[in-house]
Amino acid sequence: MANKKILLVEDDPNFGTVLKDYLELNDYDVHHAKDGLDGLIAFKNDDFDICILDVMMPKKDGFSLAKDIRAVNADIPLIFLTAKSMKEDVLKGYQVGADDYLNKPFDSEILLHKIKAILQRKETDSANEDDRFEFEIGGFHLNSKLRQLTFQGGEPRKLSPKENKLLKLLAMYKNDLLPRDLALTKIWRDDNYFTSRSMDVYIAKLRKYLKPDKNVEIINIHGEGFRLVVN
Repeated sequence: MANKKILLVEDDPNFGTVLKDYLELNDYDVHHAKDGLDGLIAFKNDDFDICILDVMMPKKDGFSLAKDIRAVNADIPLIFLTAKSMKEDVLKGYQVGADDYLNKPFDSEILLHKIKAILQRKETDSANEDDRFEFEIGGFHLNSKLRQLTFQGGEPRKLSPKENKLLKLLAMYKNDLLPRDLALTKIWRDDNYFTSRSMDVYIAKLRKYLKPDKNVEIINIHGEGFRLVVN
């Protein structure tokens, strides 16, 4: 089986080289980019399984880079490395979709465990994904493979990766309760205040898309989750 590929974006050449060597000793293929701009170019030119991003970097900081990476691939796991343990930085990291966070200096073994845990969870998620990708929702047809939502055979609407995943989950639980925490951990990989607010924004978008069919609605079950109701 091929080694998992890591994009390491770290502007400290000594630390970056040591970390790259350590990860390669543990059977990972590692591409080390020296700044945020190099990191983005590398990401667009290759396929990676996980990204490890330093926060403070020249040309493009870790948060900006994470946003650009997420625009290309909404699902790739991200770990941030930071010399600062400021709460604002940690929250900002999670807001742009971090899977985990490490303050420098850190124990390399802990990083290794985090990488393994995140990659295993991602593989489990993929294995557990429902194989169905076509759903009828009242007058709508959802093709989650193409991320297309079509109303009564009209022009398909292209959904964003998160809109698509959320609507697919709701469709899988049609007329039943989709627990809030399940959706958050499956799509946002975390259940906290920020991801919860983010999900509410996506629910509002989906309600707007489904509005043409009066027999379809997404109901909020307070404190529990959501129901996609088709009458």
